[in-house]
Amino acid sequence: MTDYASYEKALRPQDITRLFVERSNAGDAAGVAALYEEDAVMAYPPGEFTVGREAIRALWEQVLSHRPRFQPEEPLPTLASDGIALTSTPPGDGAGARAQVVRRQPDGSWLRLLDQPEFVSTQTATG
Repeated sequence: MTDYASYEKALRPQDITRLFVERSNAGDAAGVAALYEEDAVMAYPPGEFTVGREAIRALWEQVLSHRPRFQPEEPLPTLASDGIALTSTPPGDGAGARAQVVRRQPDGSWLRLLDQPEFVSTQTATG
């Protein structure tokens, strides 16, 4: 079992985006999974859901085996209320958006609960 507690924690909701880029570019699927709650839900691959931290880790192992490079993106303003926050980043091509619901943990850090990696509006979607 992976020791997710050993990873640097997101002290602010928007820190998760930076940590995601750093860990993804290092090929660290367990490090990416450490950014998610145990029962998190990720809307990926397209049209499907990946449920649970271990399933998210396995998915990222597959994705990162292709050595993608992620560029840091400036997060949009974070919306937060009562220990829940909505974070998002605009994609480089300006179409759609990426959004995550994150939750404050008992130790004050933040983890992803829901992750919509890419949302493409119907105006920009191609069929």
